[in-house]
Amino acid sequence: MGGEWILTLIAVILALAVGFGSGYLLRRHLIRSQVRLQEQRAGHMVEEAEKKASEIVLAAKDEAIKLRNTATSEVERLRAALRREEEHLQRRREKLDQRQERLEQREQTLNKRQSALDKRQNQIEEMYQEQEAVLQRIAGLSREEAIQELLVSVEDEARKDMARIIRKVEAEAKEEADTRAREIITAAIQRMASDQVAEITVSTVPLPSDDMKGRIIGRSGRNIRAFEQAAGVDVVVDDTPEAITISCFNPVRREIARRAMERLVVDGRIHPGRIEKIIKDTEKEVERVIREEGERAAYDAGVPGLHPEILKLLGRLKFRTSYGQNQHAHAIETARLASLMAEELGANVDVARAGGLLHDIGKAVDFEIEGTHARIGADLLRRYGVGEKVIHCVETHHHEEEQQSVEAVLVEAADAISGARPGARRESLEFYLKRIHALEDIANSFKGVAESYAIQAGREIRIVVRPNEIDDLATIQLSKEIASKVEENLEYPGQIKVTVIREVRAEEYAK
Repeated sequence: MGGEWILTLIAVILALAVGFGSGYLLRRHLIRSQVRLQEQRAGHMVEEAEKKASEIVLAAKDEAIKLRNTATSEVERLRAALRREEEHLQRRREKLDQRQERLEQREQTLNKRQSALDKRQNQIEEMYQEQEAVLQRIAGLSREEAIQELLVSVEDEARKDMARIIRKVEAEAKEEADTRAREIITAAIQRMASDQVAEITVSTVPLPSDDMKGRIIGRSGRNIRAFEQAAGVDVVVDDTPEAITISCFNPVRREIARRAMERLVVDGRIHPGRIEKIIKDTEKEVERVIREEGERAAYDAGVPGLHPEILKLLGRLKFRTSYGQNQHAHAIETARLASLMAEELGANVDVARAGGLLHDIGKAVDFEIEGTHARIGADLLRRYGVGEKVIHCVETHHHEEEQQSVEAVLVEAADAISGARPGARRESLEFYLKRIHALEDIANSFKGVAESYAIQAGREIRIVVRPNEIDDLATIQLSKEIASKVEENLEYPGQIKVTVIREVRAEEYAK
């Protein structure tokens, strides 16, 4: 038993030794196989790396060769450009050298010519001095006296030339301006084409019979005194058949008195109590008419938004006349003409229209306030908030202020057209004769005037001057001065033309 166990143990040990040795050998074989496989893979990888490295080196060599070739080409190109630029600069340098040589030669030539000219100038100066001395001996005049005489002669010639040029320019300007002005004014008047008569506020009240005069006077004159006191007018009862005359400087009071007197005459009941009642009722009636006429004037002229007090002043113009022309209708007509001309010229139509309507607003109260109607009107309009552009048209339409806008000139022109057209205004013979004499007196007051004549019913004055005292240029200035003085000293409808005549007459007798 003991020997079998030992044999078995030995067999097991041997078997284990054999198994262990076999496993060791197998494992060693597997390891060697794996080592050989890894070595083969490494060899392949090294070969591939060497191959790729060689390819990269070859590509780099090719790129380096290309860059070197490109750099070489660029260097050659730059060298060629530099050579061309050097050649160009060399040619420019040669040209500049040649030009410098020519300039030096020209400078030498000019120096020679300058020397010759200086020498010639000296010779001419010597000859001039000799000639001047000879002329002074011949003429008996010094150099300063000769220069003074020459300047006087040149001045006279220049003044004559200036006068001719001024006349020519003024004639051309007037011709063109007159033509254009006629077109604009004709178009404006044609477009307006309003019917208007020269309305005059009369102060005569017709009576049914002369017996009514006694009733108006009343017992011991109490009726007429009551009427005059209540109405603020003077009642003239004279030999005029079937009529009495009412006199008052205030046109509104005169109109109230006229209407009241007509109502009393129709009613027939004339006594102080009745007179006072009729006059109060008539005052309310006239106030209503004034308000309505002011609104109508603003509506007809197309000027909205006026202050109520301005509308009342416009309405008062219904009873105001100037040279027989009703100022209410004149204001409307002026506004329309000014607006039409403003449209033609592209000016401010609203300003021209309002300026035309309000230009004579001062005449509504000029008998109560001291001053010209233009200034009075401007002050009233400022008080009631009217725009300065419109006020400027009002205060400059008689040139009391200098005109600064086209609209102001158009308002003045429209005023002249409305007042100077045939049938618009009239004046008494006495006033007409006074104006004619005043025109001639103004013209005769200027130095150098020989004769003056007022013609064309005072629309033109012709002045004949002494030719030895007034030259051609002075005639132009004289006409302007006379026109300015006429504007300052006279009042007249429309405009007055001033013509200055200078005539030289040479007389000789053949014997």
